[in-house]
Amino acid sequence: MMPIAGLLAVKLAQVAPTATDAGGSGASFSVDLGAKPSQSLLIIVLITVLSVAPALLIMTTGFTRIVIVLSLTRNALGLQTIPPNQVVVGLSLFLSFFVMSPTISDINEHAIQPLLKGEKTQEEAWTATVKPMRAFMLDHVRAGELALFTSADGGKKPAKPDDVGLAALIPAFILSELKTAFIIGFIVFIPFLVIDLVVSSSLMSMGMMMLPPVFVSLPFKLLLFVMVDGWGLIVKSLLRSFA
Repeated sequence: MMPIAGLLAVKLAQVAPTATDAGGSGASFSVDLGAKPSQSLLIIVLITVLSVAPALLIMTTGFTRIVIVLSLTRNALGLQTIPPNQVVVGLSLFLSFFVMSPTISDINEHAIQPLLKGEKTQEEAWTATVKPMRAFMLDHVRAGELALFTSADGGKKPAKPDDVGLAALIPAFILSELKTAFIIGFIVFIPFLVIDLVVSSSLMSMGMMMLPPVFVSLPFKLLLFVMVDGWGLIVKSLLRSFA
């Protein structure tokens, strides 16, 4: 997310260049990140946010689950380009912000604003950012995926959830999101698969071999989807899956 990426950029902005004069004496200066960030540093943070925010959005939020389910729903209907990718990604993005709004508010209140006001150091703000994100990912990660990465790490088994490192938690969370998304997508596919089978069997029984079954089944699938308010049901199911 944007606030998380900003903190990451500030964390990476620690620099301490040195310069040596002709007499051989060294002069050094450092950036004090404990004080209120300067305008130049904030501009650097903003530029960095634009480059790393998409990756952080995919890795640490519910965006992956939402966009996969919406894409599978479109494929189940037999529509490859309708709605367009921009609509699917845009809806997924706003749903992700809606799901993550409590976490974002927590990060903004306890990490971003205190950092910008100079009330917290960079390290304290980073810790305050990681805590709610870790809690969100731990709530939705599957035990099997988490055990896979913690055991592959080669270290000691974590005694409690807070001891799980981000290097193991983030990929385990992504795998869990992929698995959950495909389970939901499978359930979405079932009624449309039944319609395709019924239409295909009916056409074969009538000897209409040359007529594509997809051409006939598409109106019935659209009718069913509209009658049951399909998009509303999909979105409601996605939001409940994050509860």
